[in-house]
Amino acid sequence: MGVENYDQLAMFALVARERSFTRAAAQLGMSQPALSRSMRQLEERLGVRLLSRTTRSVSPTEAGEQLLRVIAPRFEEIDTELAQLNAFRDKPAGRLRITAGEHAAISIMQPVLGRLLPQHPDLNIEVIVDYGLTDIVAEGYDAGIRLGEQVAKDMIAMRVGPELRMAVVGSPDYFRRYVRPKSPHELTQHNCITIRLPTHGGIFAWEFEKKGQELKVRVEGQLVFNNIAMRLSAALEGLGLAYMPEDLVHAHIASGALVRVLADWCPPFPGYHLYYPSRRQSSPAFTLLRDALRFED
Repeated sequence: MGVENYDQLAMFALVARERSFTRAAAQLGMSQPALSRSMRQLEERLGVRLLSRTTRSVSPTEAGEQLLRVIAPRFEEIDTELAQLNAFRDKPAGRLRITAGEHAAISIMQPVLGRLLPQHPDLNIEVIVDYGLTDIVAEGYDAGIRLGEQVAKDMIAMRVGPELRMAVVGSPDYFRRYVRPKSPHELTQHNCITIRLPTHGGIFAWEFEKKGQELKVRVEGQLVFNNIAMRLSAALEGLGLAYMPEDLVHAHIASGALVRVLADWCPPFPGYHLYYPSRRQSSPAFTLLRDALRFED
């Protein structure tokens, strides 16, 4: 098989993973028509349709899924071995892809990147915010960051952050119009800023615990968001109660811009962990990032 064939297989794996010619072309540094043309050439050469195209999306066919299962691990192994060549350089270099939830990306990754990247100009890090439980091997990531309880047993996991707490908050203006809830059950009488889960499309149930009693309350309200910034902004504007990571609202509570309720129902829980495949051979770049993320009590 010629070099062109290998190139087209690598392009196919990226298109199938991204499910988008636009995103794949951007990563490859080529035009979308050129990428689409290469995929048609590959399909003609193999004599089978690999991608199902619509005006809005692209996805692998059954044959494409089978091919992806075969070639994706091989390309990952090649990428890993190529990354080992960085060991011959004087300093870590290369590209790392990390998946993390939004809060983990803000609270864990961002501070580390601010310290690390200025000292290592040859290091490139791509952080993809994803609330789902991503299969990092299938999706081509070097590692992921999730809560410890969410990490699969076959992964190496390393703690990268402190214990977390959630906080139910509202503005002083909101509480001039509504009575403060004394128990989670009373949240059903409030205008709550709800969270849409992208993985299943459902509304996230707010979770509470007190003296061993666990509660999940399915709250309702006028607003539904799938990101942190808009939930916080809406709470500050008095549009409802928000269920937020404590560290993101601490300063607003201290200043009086937000009022916290039900604090006794929000105990600490284990924080974030970096996870990656046990068979992964660490490149110098990955080792550098991993060590920078390591959390020490």
